[in-house]
Amino acid sequence: MGQRASQSGESYGRSSSLLESIESDPPPLSREPDDSSGGRISRIARFPRRAVLRLRGQGLLLPSVVSAGLFFLVPLALLLVYSFGSVNLLDYQVYFGWTISNYTSIIRSIYLGVMLRSLALSLGATLACLLIGFPVAYTIARARGRRQAVLLVMIMVPFWTSFIVRTYGIYNVISYNGPLDRLLNAIGLVHGQLQSLLFQPAGIGIGIVYSYLPLMVLPIYVALERIEPNLLLAASDLGAGPRRVLRRVVVPLAAPGIVAGCFLVGIPATGEYTIPAILGGGKAVMYGNVVSDQFLSLGNYPFGSAIAMALTVLILAVLLWLRSRAAKVESRTIR
Repeated sequence: MGQRASQSGESYGRSSSLLESIESDPPPLSREPDDSSGGRISRIARFPRRAVLRLRGQGLLLPSVVSAGLFFLVPLALLLVYSFGSVNLLDYQVYFGWTISNYTSIIRSIYLGVMLRSLALSLGATLACLLIGFPVAYTIARARGRRQAVLLVMIMVPFWTSFIVRTYGIYNVISYNGPLDRLLNAIGLVHGQLQSLLFQPAGIGIGIVYSYLPLMVLPIYVALERIEPNLLLAASDLGAGPRRVLRRVVVPLAAPGIVAGCFLVGIPATGEYTIPAILGGGKAVMYGNVVSDQFLSLGNYPFGSAIAMALTVLILAVLLWLRSRAAKVESRTIR
């Protein structure tokens, strides 16, 4: 018995020493290839996958970045350079003397009134689009199934038609003895011929509202569509009436869509050219028409560039101010 115990103790000792040696110095599982091709393959395999995905993403962004720089930043830089030049009106040669006289001439000239008129028309048209577009977007968001699809198609169908064709359509609607004139006479609101809205700021405003209304409706619709119906039911269960639910729940949650719609309508409407050219008839002009006349009719490229840059800087300043205000309101809400 003692002999067997000693033998089992010796075997246990040999097994434990063997395990310790294996743990301290494990045998190599595989060997890396020594040739050059195997070394290259191992280095490629060790290249971080995240870096490869990042390079692929940057490659996908490259066409967009190139197109934006080529068709947006380069023309803007050319306008900025030309705005500090001067022109000889005898031979229409542009001289780059780096003068600010073009910018000072904007304040002293009649074009300041045109800028203010353009801003007023743009602000009024944006407000009208908001007042008309919010109920339309709310109706579409509350609809379901085929009815919602039909309403969305009705909003988007005008975009399938040429912008100029739609503007001439409004031209016929608001003209003398047009459909609007006949309708108002039929319901008794007007007796006789309606005072023409053509070649007036009011007609230009109607054209802007008609043309840009879908750009207000669609962002608001997307924001309203994301509102959970349970939130509206919870507000009603807590005793809030329909008006209070609209004011305290729906409008705050739809604020991103409202802001996006106001930007999409207000910014292009400020520099609108086609609608004032057709509905204004050269009598009621906006800022875009003034810039076009400076380039195409008068040949004063520096002054036209200065007018365009002034409007661009003004719009950017307003956007930055609104952005800062929105950030402050958001920080107060979080606190």
